[in-house]
Amino acid sequence: METAVLFLLLFGLLLIGAPIAIALGLSSVLYIALFSHDSMSSVTIQMFNASQNFTLLAIPFFILASSFMSTGGVARRIVNFAVATVGWVRGGLAMAGVLACMIFAALSGSSPATVVAIGTIAIAAMRQAGYSKEFAAGIIANAGTLGILIPPSIVMVVYAAATNVSVGRMFLAGVIPGIVAGLMLMVTIYIIARKKNLPAQPFPSIRVLWSTFAEAAFGMFLIVIILGGIYAGVFTPTEAAAVAAVYACLIALFIYRDMGPLKDKKWRKSGEGLLEAIVRNIGLSVLYFFPAFFHRDTRKVLVESSKTTIMLMFIIVNALLFAHTLTAERIPQVITDWMLGAGFNWFTFLIAVNIILLIGGQFMEPSGLLLIVAPVVFPIAVELGVDPIHLGIIMVVNMEIGMITPPIGLNLFVTSGITGMSLVQVVRAAAPFVMVLLVFLVLVTYLPWLSTALPTYMMGPEVIVR
Repeated sequence: METAVLFLLLFGLLLIGAPIAIALGLSSVLYIALFSHDSMSSVTIQMFNASQNFTLLAIPFFILASSFMSTGGVARRIVNFAVATVGWVRGGLAMAGVLACMIFAALSGSSPATVVAIGTIAIAAMRQAGYSKEFAAGIIANAGTLGILIPPSIVMVVYAAATNVSVGRMFLAGVIPGIVAGLMLMVTIYIIARKKNLPAQPFPSIRVLWSTFAEAAFGMFLIVIILGGIYAGVFTPTEAAAVAAVYACLIALFIYRDMGPLKDKKWRKSGEGLLEAIVRNIGLSVLYFFPAFFHRDTRKVLVESSKTTIMLMFIIVNALLFAHTLTAERIPQVITDWMLGAGFNWFTFLIAVNIILLIGGQFMEPSGLLLIVAPVVFPIAVELGVDPIHLGIIMVVNMEIGMITPPIGLNLFVTSGITGMSLVQVVRAAAPFVMVLLVFLVLVTYLPWLSTALPTYMMGPEVIVR
């Protein structure tokens, strides 16, 4: 009965329009005050402990790196490289949109940021080439969801913080599923392109392919810094996020020069010698080094990143308080005993998890939903022999699908904003590709090796402490 009151308080507050962070925090406080043996001081202690979580420190740095990468011209260069790579195939411009989303996902760790950065450029390019606006919008809305599956992923960091699993293992676990999801979308596009006779771009020369790669290389090197640094043992995931933020800032301000005081200043003027250009650019970089960090463009990125960080961290801290309330009242253990007594095995349990997450993902923000569900299902999964890393990837894929299903799917709203289409039009456009991701969810759920093979190979077998 008391357990039902906690969930009734939570969903009641959500139904009357309370923000998810307030709903999580207030339902927990009211439950502790009215029913729990915990004192009210435990609320303060838990919120303080949650804010001191070292793993969560990676989130603001990844958000900052994503903001610099989105603001600078990285996305345009990545799209150009993707078009040169696969654009020559029938339907190749649409495939290039998917490939660009996959690459940008490995830089940003955010699904909406991927849709905005890549979609703004790729959808316009597809429209120019003769693709329908609906087809282009549907592809980008779905491919943008890879932003939370391909590492580094902010949602994976949240799951790791909620369940105390390795962030490094979660990042590795997302690599193969992310590639498989991208390939499935590309194959679907190719089949549609053959049926509708969609155009193909001219086959690029080696020179064009190399030049587009060289332009995008500085941005894509961030992938090497983050993942290479973590798995080479140079730094932890949190330290990697901090390094990524600094690198992204320097690239945007001093290399690509799409923002800041050096904006529109060319690296080499016409008729200028190589040595003269090097000396001039070194001088400009030294002269504007400190002013660049106080420029209005930089301040704007920092303010927007801070707003996103504060919003997300407020949700996470309140969700961790809710998770503490669940654990303190032994609610996960009660549910575990009930499910085992009802004859659930790992197969039927994962069906139940997918149904809960697919429904919840339609109404709640991914990080908040994950933090509510993970503390409940995690101990059950361990008891039934489900690998925690495999469970994490299943949850992330469900969060992906939730971002493109109405009424709260964030990618739908973002795509609607950048295309000028109504929300209903975007939902219809995205629907065929959502079916592809649902098939992908089944594969990820019942082929555990897709998620566990790479972490096991790179880091050895996981030790699970029950």
